Amino acid sequence: MKDSAKILVLVPCYNEEENIVATIERLKATCPGVDFLVINDCSTDSSPALLKNHGYPYLDLPINLGIGGGVQCGYQYARDNGYDVAVQMDGDGQHDPRYLFHVVDPVLQGQYDMCIGSRFIQKEGFQTSFMRRVGIRFLSGLIRLLCGKQVLDVTSGFRAANSRMIEYFSRHYASDYPEPEAILSASLSGFRVGEVPVVMQERQGGMSSISTFKSAYYMIKVSLALIIDRFSIRKVKEAAQ
Repeated sequence: MKDSAKILVLVPCYNEEENIVATIERLKATCPGVDFLVINDCSTDSSPALLKNHGYPYLDLPINLGIGGGVQCGYQYARDNGYDVAVQMDGDGQHDPRYLFHVVDPVLQGQYDMCIGSRFIQKEGFQTSFMRRVGIRFLSGLIRLLCGKQVLDVTSGFRAANSRMIEYFSRHYASDYPEPEAILSASLSGFRVGEVPVVMQERQGGMSSISTFKSAYYMIKVSLALIIDRFSIRKVKEAAQ
């Protein structure tokens, strides 16, 4: 199944000139049998030139859509081109492609519709800052309260989705910091969501888009969005019955 599956790795990229080439070359060397697509979200640095010069397949978005909009474009591409599995992998070098099939295999085996690579199961490798861990625990608890699903690493962008999940995300995906919302939405819509242990690294270069100030904004926005999503999806389900 692994050998015959059509797998696409989606790599969102916004101003990752310090990381994107090393990230893609490491992916190619580690997982030569999978396809990949870089989604350039209107980078203002040399990322577009690097992608072009290295001959990497990429989408060049005409306007900045943010991480959610960019990844959704990738899911639409995966849907339209008949991929069995789509894998999200950040362009900043944090996600180790040696663990790619740890995330993919439970999807190929039919255990999960979406499988998330988690830092917090075995607690090895880079664990992010203390304050971010507090925020992640809070969002994890909120998601469990809203849908009954326990996921430890709710902000992990290292995740694999099967064809049913690809179709769903190609039509329904949050536009701004979407990882926690995707878990809630998928769980409430009846998809099987789980996680497996992986080891992540610290960002290899450049700056994260989430500063200290944005972290507070992120927590407030995502918490409100999760609560709104919970009741919106319930109303949609009730209307469909």
